[in-house]
Amino acid sequence: MNTDLLISSVTAADINELVLLVNSAYRGDSSKKGWTTEAELLEGVRTDPITLLAQINQPGLTILKATNEIHEIIACVSLEEKGNKFYLGMLTVKPTIQASGIGKKMMQAAEDFARSKNKFCIEMTVISVRTELIAFYERRGYQQTGEKRDFPTDPKFGIKKQELEFVVLEKYLEKAS
Repeated sequence: MNTDLLISSVTAADINELVLLVNSAYRGDSSKKGWTTEAELLEGVRTDPITLLAQINQPGLTILKATNEIHEIIACVSLEEKGNKFYLGMLTVKPTIQASGIGKKMMQAAEDFARSKNKFCIEMTVISVRTELIAFYERRGYQQTGEKRDFPTDPKFGIKKQELEFVVLEKYLEKAS
């Protein structure tokens, strides 16, 4: 696969394609083609057009997308400004091309974006039972802070199949030289 990616900010025109990508990577049978699935933990959709449109229009929140040579959105990540850091969320790679390095490229793009905004810390939350995902982030320099957060009870985040909680990870970024 050609891994030349064009990384840019999401626009309202991308909403429908982005909803399909994110939901296919996290929930349902299609998500089981990749390793980031939450299908065994949660039912329902991961996101919807109304939520994504609100995020795109939210000040201080940027969603980056990666498109391939045929202009298909194959990955995304959101970054929300929270004081002196960014909160990284919704890191998504199309399930059939996961484990090809695209997730690492998206994380690098997120870190470069944070530096460009003079933010040198990125925080994220990961479902605590997702040990393989936590390990992925730790290999990229993210560290567990020891803080845990409750998983939302609002069904718009998914319907839990078991009790879930988040662990908080952070990475402090080097300033560009």
